[in-house]
Amino acid sequence: MNAAHSLSAAAPASGADLLLWVAIPYICLAVFVVGHIWRYRQDQFGWTSRTSQLLEHRWLRFGSPLFHIGAFMVIAGHVVGLAIPDSWTAAVGVTEHAYHTTAVWAGSVAGIAMVAGLGMLCARRLLNRSIRLGTDRSDKLLFPLLSATVLLGIIATFAHNVFGAGYDYRSTVSVWFRGLFVLQPQPEAIAGAPLLFQLHALTACLLFAAWPFTRLVHVWSAPIGYLARPYLVYRRRPTTAAAPAGTRRTRSASGSRRAA
Repeated sequence: MNAAHSLSAAAPASGADLLLWVAIPYICLAVFVVGHIWRYRQDQFGWTSRTSQLLEHRWLRFGSPLFHIGAFMVIAGHVVGLAIPDSWTAAVGVTEHAYHTTAVWAGSVAGIAMVAGLGMLCARRLLNRSIRLGTDRSDKLLFPLLSATVLLGIIATFAHNVFGAGYDYRSTVSVWFRGLFVLQPQPEAIAGAPLLFQLHALTACLLFAAWPFTRLVHVWSAPIGYLARPYLVYRRRPTTAAAPAGTRRTRSASGSRRAA
């Protein structure tokens, strides 16, 4: 009630607020949807992450699992924190203190894992000449933008909710986020948020706009069917010693036919 009252009593959104928190998000969402349709119709063979495992696998072995596991945890935390109102979690018995404690520490662990994995992936791409030469223009845009989005989220969490006095983004940023999808944008809800949260939101919008044109599209083609697919049976090739014997038998048989 206090959050809703404070939002209703807030000053009307300015032109800059409408541009930053209404126009830009909707433009990015439109590019996200239309871009995926275009990419699927024009470049189905490029709908892949373009693996470079054959060029280098030691850093990839640790960096890729760290990044993907951390990313899944971060996405799950954002879904709960942004899409689910605090009244819903309170209705199932989750107090605000329990929610924020879990969100801060679980989110910090997930964020650190994601940053560590992303750092390894970026380092191998920069330090390995073969991989660096194979990096296309979309990756040169994606990696800095993804790194900025992740780092801003981590810094905002640590600055305000770990070492700071605490900030309840569910009453401001979450309200703005949900308002976009129900076509009732509330730019004033995020206009008063700390700068780090605002920058994190803006870079996330830009990341969604770039998504269809980068390797991130492989998220929608995850090989879930492999979990239920029958095992593949591999058979060993005949040994080199057995091959000449079979050849000799074949030759002898052909020789006997000619003799006959």
